[in-house]
Amino acid sequence: MSRIFIVMGKSATGKDTIYKKLLEFEELKLRTAVMYTTRPIRKSEQDGVEYFFVDEDTLKKFQDENKIIEHRSYNTIHGIWHYFTVNDGQINLKESDYLMIGTLATYTQIREYFGNDTVIPIYIEVEDGIRIMRALKREQKQEQPKYAEMCRRYLADEEDFSEENLIKNGITKKYQNTDINVCLYEIKVDIKNFTVKF
Repeated sequence: MSRIFIVMGKSATGKDTIYKKLLEFEELKLRTAVMYTTRPIRKSEQDGVEYFFVDEDTLKKFQDENKIIEHRSYNTIHGIWHYFTVNDGQINLKESDYLMIGTLATYTQIREYFGNDTVIPIYIEVEDGIRIMRALKREQKQEQPKYAEMCRRYLADEEDFSEENLIKNGITKKYQNTDINVCLYEIKVDIKNFTVKF
């Protein structure tokens, strides 16, 4: 059975880096499905890599065609930003295992769409003080730092990834990203255990 692994965690836990590193492990043979967003592209991002950066008209077109697998909206200080996954042919569970990145809402909606046994959570955790420092350093590198949005994300994460919400969604395994190499090794072992083909 093919699986979809969803990497998630609070902001600045290193989930983007872990996601990219896992895709580099050729022995895992993981494919990915790039999600879509209407938020502005960041300086370090590339269209079609982290996300497909689109406008709201494109989102509406996919909605009209019933192609939305999951969809989240965030009311930021810069307006409403949408994040969504599209049934656009990127995912073929008859051929491959997949690695995706998202939020707890992403995970629950994709799990509802594809089934509990198919979708596996990879929850990354880092101590809060370290996360704040990482987020601040990242924001300082932007041409126009958005510190208020950084703070909003931090507070939203506290609510979204509350212990109660994690338990409610069956997420008990947590990967501590204090040493990225150790964290990656633990995740890789678990992915291999899930993807062994009999």
